[in-house]
Amino acid sequence: MVSAAPQIPARLARLYPFTPAAFQTPGGARMSYVDVGPRSAEAVLMLHGNPTWSFFYRDLIRGLSSSMRCIAPDHIGMGLSEKPENYDYTLATRIADIEALVANLGLKRVHLVVHDWGGAVGFGLATRQPALIGRITILNTAAFLSARIPFRIAVCRWPLLGEWLVRGLNGFAGPAASMAMHARALTADEKYGYLFPYGSWANRVAVHRFVTDIPMEAEHPTRATLGAIESRLSLLAGHEKLIVWGGRDFCFNDSFLERWRKIYPAARVERLAESGHYVLNDSGAVALDLIGAFLRESSQPSSGS
Repeated sequence: MVSAAPQIPARLARLYPFTPAAFQTPGGARMSYVDVGPRSAEAVLMLHGNPTWSFFYRDLIRGLSSSMRCIAPDHIGMGLSEKPENYDYTLATRIADIEALVANLGLKRVHLVVHDWGGAVGFGLATRQPALIGRITILNTAAFLSARIPFRIAVCRWPLLGEWLVRGLNGFAGPAASMAMHARALTADEKYGYLFPYGSWANRVAVHRFVTDIPMEAEHPTRATLGAIESRLSLLAGHEKLIVWGGRDFCFNDSFLERWRKIYPAARVERLAESGHYVLNDSGAVALDLIGAFLRESSQPSSGS
């Protein structure tokens, strides 16, 4: 049985003034998503990672939605979406969920904005359907295999201990509210917004499963999925790209930025030296203005797909 959407408390609504819609994924779970702005078959699709949700994109949505359709889903288990205990919380399923949402909305062209795990999910969609994709904005993320993982994240993958830390002590989403910032601290209301969806053991199931889905081991089932995405990134070489990168990210550090530079040497890069992982929040209006100007450009992407 698909659960009802949670009520948005007034404290959260001040920063997140949206009325989310709902979509049932192929796996039978309720996905919450924001869909605001002029109705058209073209949209900006904003994909978050772990442990964030569409709240991460709140200011970008407000800045763009007067002129562009903005769609920001919460992955299953995250944000205001349903949080079933026994969902298939793998990268392959997350890509299929977003692909199904895009098809259900009848979108013919989407501009991507991706962050954290949203990079792997978004490029998973994009490498399957390059002709669907317009401009691409890359924010502190990866869509390729890497041997690097910070120790503090690796601990959260350990059997038994990792689940107890992440689900029992909120030892992933909780610390992220401070560790993902550098230039400033989140306000009390912003921190509340990030943590609101993850207030119990049950509601942290996907936070933990996102961590365990990092394919560090050679036999990890998601390794093949991510490797296939990496092998097809060249299909998007002709698409216009903007990389907005927080230079103080403890997780997706500059080694990931250099990988992106090598993969897409023609991409425009804006490195914000003092911004952390939550680059949209930590950079003031700088990142928002860069992305807004890029997405509003009238030129069409080349046919390199």
